Amino acid sequence: MEALSNKEFDNSVIEEKEKICEDILTPLKPEKSKRHVKSIRQTDFALDRKKSLSFDWSEFEKVFAEDLSEFNNKAGFERLVSFLSEVTKIIAKYLKSERDVTSKVLDFHHPHQLREMMDHCLYVDDQPRDLEQLLSDCKETLKYCVKTAHPRFLNQLSTGIDIIGLAGEWVTAAANTNMFTYEIAPVFTLMEETVLQRMKQLIGWSDGDAIFAPGGAMSNLYAVLTARHLVCPDVKHDGMYAANKLAVFTSVQSHFSIKKAAVLLGIGLNNVYSIDTDSRGRMDVAKLEEAIQRAMAAGVRPLLVNATCGTTVLGAYDPVNAIADVCEKYGVWMHIDGAWGGSVLFTEKYRYLLDGVHRADSMTWNPHKMMGVPLQCSAIFIKKQGELESVNELGADYLYQKDKMYDTSYDTGDKAIQCGRHNDVFKLWLMWRSKGDGGFRDQIERNFEKARYLLDKLRRRDDFELVIDEIEGPTVCFWYIPEKIRAIKSNQDRCFHLHKLTATLKALMMEKGSMMLQYQPLGQLPNFFRIAFSNPAITTADLDFVVQELVDLAEQID
Repeated sequence: MEALSNKEFDNSVIEEKEKICEDILTPLKPEKSKRHVKSIRQTDFALDRKKSLSFDWSEFEKVFAEDLSEFNNKAGFERLVSFLSEVTKIIAKYLKSERDVTSKVLDFHHPHQLREMMDHCLYVDDQPRDLEQLLSDCKETLKYCVKTAHPRFLNQLSTGIDIIGLAGEWVTAAANTNMFTYEIAPVFTLMEETVLQRMKQLIGWSDGDAIFAPGGAMSNLYAVLTARHLVCPDVKHDGMYAANKLAVFTSVQSHFSIKKAAVLLGIGLNNVYSIDTDSRGRMDVAKLEEAIQRAMAAGVRPLLVNATCGTTVLGAYDPVNAIADVCEKYGVWMHIDGAWGGSVLFTEKYRYLLDGVHRADSMTWNPHKMMGVPLQCSAIFIKKQGELESVNELGADYLYQKDKMYDTSYDTGDKAIQCGRHNDVFKLWLMWRSKGDGGFRDQIERNFEKARYLLDKLRRRDDFELVIDEIEGPTVCFWYIPEKIRAIKSNQDRCFHLHKLTATLKALMMEKGSMMLQYQPLGQLPNFFRIAFSNPAITTADLDFVVQELVDLAEQID
């Protein structure tokens, strides 16, 4: 489909109607891979269009959830298949709409408005609804969701949808098992071991410990917890009374979860040293060493240095080798928060950004970001084998019996913080099977290519200004500066108006539904826009649209 101009988009969203596209299930064409992998077999899927593309749920009227529980006979199984097919159709149609650039990214309503609009289906009570209503509820819910796979949704680090990953999540839900013991998750336990070992090899480790965690913040918590256990093992039994005063070091541009971990673990915010960065957002290593010396002089034990590789806002990579030198000099645990930027390890072209990664004591890596795995998928890696179990093991004998009939070293639950643990590995494993290393490499390199396309485009315009002129990760930060603000002489006044304009433009794009960009201030800098590239569906035409749309939206402001 040829991308619409901004004016054409305005016209297309005037009429609000539900489109039933005849090609709704036609496979989407991905961008060509550098590997030029060809399908052995090309198949045209014949559909009964009239039946398959319309919604007729009359057969589910007065049929209830309990009626689906009897599917071990032919009639019950056919009813189950029919219901799940309708759910699949709703999802497929939603996925198709996410790739339609003529559709809105979101249909925004304020909380009180949306509550009024959905009041008929939001509440729950003692009355069961039939399957016809539940299907309608699914469709209505998706109608007001933000289309995070839309190529003009550029609001977060995690964007897009991988169909294989989605299928993996469905299978995961169908298996509906926990990950704490091999006996209830034998296949997934082996998959987790295999995938985590492969990721450790990419880091440069032959051994070590690892586990999937519910998000990068939890993975970072694991790192600080493990580092504390190494220097203060008595804390596990005696609490923080057994610990010396500890300090954590991280850059001023690192993720807030490092501070949150210090709070949760009793280290305290006042013992987190925020290290200044250079002009490109990278930790100043000389300032780091000064801070460590200052802490030691005050009788505080340096516990952990966090090197952020792919900062949340600028996408900067802290200098790993230089930080590792300082950590080795003072005997401090080195953690790498590679939640956003760790995936460059798949590429020879950009792996240099993490040069020295093998020297770290721990690393956070979120495949649900740059690799495009459906949320959530995060892992924590510890260089020394057995440390996770040492810090977390409690040996609950109703779960982790040592006299089981199999090798209980495969019962991973006792090295996790939580008991119940979601299966986050299968969707990643299935995607990896579908792409291979090369598929992830190509996908990540295209993220960088698109980021550089936007960077070069903005450089050539007088009405846009880059926050940093050279980027490391696939993140571009910028201001839109109309002529009337460019003409302001006072830097303070100029920043005031820029700060206000950026927030206003975000509000306008959300109300219109044309796109979503993230914005934020940074230190003394006024609000600016940030685009981080992780959605393979984004094209250069989408980026051209974004630039022009900001100009068009600004014209609406007095």
